[in-house]
Amino acid sequence: MVVRCGRELAGACSAMRSLGKDRAALTGSVSSQLATENNCKVKQRYHHPSETLNQLEVPEHIHSPSLEMLLRRLRAMEAQQDDKFASILDVVGKFGTFQRRLVALTFIPNILLAFFMFADIFMFTAQKPYCNTSWILAIDPNLSEAEQLNLTLPREPNGSFQTCLMYLPVAWDLDSIIQFGLNYTVSCQDGWIYPETKKRSLVNEFDLVCGKESNMEGAQTMFLAGLLIGSLIFGFVSDKLGRYPTILMSLLGLIIFGFGAAFVNTFHQYLFFRFVVSQALVCYAISSVCLATEWLVGQHRAHAIILEHCFFSMGVMFLTGLAYILPHWRLLFLVGGAPVFPLISYIWMLPESPRWLMLKGKLGAAKRVLCYAASVNEKTIPLSLLDKLPGKKVTKASVLDFYNNRHLRKVTLVMGCVWFTVGYSYFTMSLKLKDFGVNINLTQVVPGLMEVPARLCCIFLLELMGRKWSLILTLFQGSLMCLLILILPPELKSMMVLMIVLGEFSLAASASVFFIYTAELLPTVLRATGLGLVSLAWAAGAISSLVVIQQKLTFLPIFLCCISAFLALFLCSLLPETQDQPLSDTLEHYSLQMRNVAEELFTKEVVVDDGTDEVTKNTILNSMIQKSDMDILSNVSLQDASLQGRGEETDPLNN
Repeated sequence: MVVRCGRELAGACSAMRSLGKDRAALTGSVSSQLATENNCKVKQRYHHPSETLNQLEVPEHIHSPSLEMLLRRLRAMEAQQDDKFASILDVVGKFGTFQRRLVALTFIPNILLAFFMFADIFMFTAQKPYCNTSWILAIDPNLSEAEQLNLTLPREPNGSFQTCLMYLPVAWDLDSIIQFGLNYTVSCQDGWIYPETKKRSLVNEFDLVCGKESNMEGAQTMFLAGLLIGSLIFGFVSDKLGRYPTILMSLLGLIIFGFGAAFVNTFHQYLFFRFVVSQALVCYAISSVCLATEWLVGQHRAHAIILEHCFFSMGVMFLTGLAYILPHWRLLFLVGGAPVFPLISYIWMLPESPRWLMLKGKLGAAKRVLCYAASVNEKTIPLSLLDKLPGKKVTKASVLDFYNNRHLRKVTLVMGCVWFTVGYSYFTMSLKLKDFGVNINLTQVVPGLMEVPARLCCIFLLELMGRKWSLILTLFQGSLMCLLILILPPELKSMMVLMIVLGEFSLAASASVFFIYTAELLPTVLRATGLGLVSLAWAAGAISSLVVIQQKLTFLPIFLCCISAFLALFLCSLLPETQDQPLSDTLEHYSLQMRNVAEELFTKEVVVDDGTDEVTKNTILNSMIQKSDMDILSNVSLQDASLQGRGEETDPLNN
């Protein structure tokens, strides 16, 4: 037995010698190590091996992209080693067939989200009504439409017919009416006609004219109110019931209240359907982002959410094309909403989030869905990895944690301020664009075309700048464009339209970065609830824009734009970076991770007086090797302990 132990120790020593050779190969030479020690003043402080790379800072005077990329890669490796679930996803396949299919399942719903969200724009197209004066046809049914209007409608000073007044009907013959004319006017008694209108909309379907125009604003208010309530309710429901049932619930809402809006009989029924469908929209938006965040890792997570939002922008163009072709608003809902029916198959195709299952104590279901994903990707998960998953312990959390937990409260307030600014700025630009009299189809197609490249640019922006600074940059650009639109005189119409297009370009990018960043900042146990709470701020910003833009005080919109943008940018700079960081699942892990990130931000662990890229790279590689040294030594000590234990059990002298 002693001989066997000696052989094990000899093998460990040889491994240490080979490690020394690898160290020399990695660092280049012993002299480079000495240069590293001379040029870098490192504080002597004990760190856990998993924290070594996270606490290395890039020197401020070194701006090498390759060095920054190396640091990010090494930190990502360390973060994944700490995250047991991420290590399992590495074995399952970071972006295999299963993950690609999961992302593809979001394409059609996101197109439908845009369709149902902006459908009201084409439901209330401007119409020119005239009072229905068919009473005169009882006197002479052979009158043409022009003769009927000329005899029964008063005229404006410019010669056009008045739209909301008619002459009082009389029991005269046609010759008397032509000879003497009609003098007494009254409001329309038998409804309205729309002789110049070629398309059927809600305006001429329910006669939303002559004092009833406020009903159109009421439809927009009801939709935003539905977003408010849906954000508050369905974020909480998603965290309680799971991502899978909540998504199915939202798709059912789209079928009943989205597609079903084509069959309403009154305008109040239409308002109710729009109120409910807006809740289904926000329910799907929150749950789908959570599902993608919890299934994907690293850059694939960001790419998937950005791709989802690109299809959302395509949905706007899909809506505009259908509205241009179809002559009736009911046909628009029937044809545009028809793709929602194939989504019934999601009952069998959509997976649940394994992270959520583990937090709810459903360990068996989590293992089954992970094994299924591995089989689709043609991979096999070792049992040793599955056994490392936490036991059947339910993680508890409540909405009150957003108040009690300091870090969670900070993230929610900051992101709420950011989302308020985005909602306010976006709606302000949209309302300003309507004032210029631009064709309604162009106001949707051009921004939709611009939003797709804007969101795709986020892929490169996130790689170069990370989540936080990408959000700050895009939000600053969008807020600046909004401010310029409010300041510039209305005579500069072409300049204003250009500013609006550029502003919507920036705000589309900031919306995509916002969802990625917020989902990564929040812990899994309260991720959907947090996204719902910050979505409240977006709806509040949109409603504020509708109210403020109608005020006579011209400085009020400018003041609110400046204040909200300044607060959002300042507060956003206080948040930590989440790129290449592991996702937090529980509140305990979340608070610990936030403290570690705060220490990285305010504590310089490496101070470089005079160094080069090569020296800094060698420092990083040395830290990795030191970690490997500690891992091997710990393994050797474990082997010694196990061998000694076996020797004591089998040594006959001890018996």
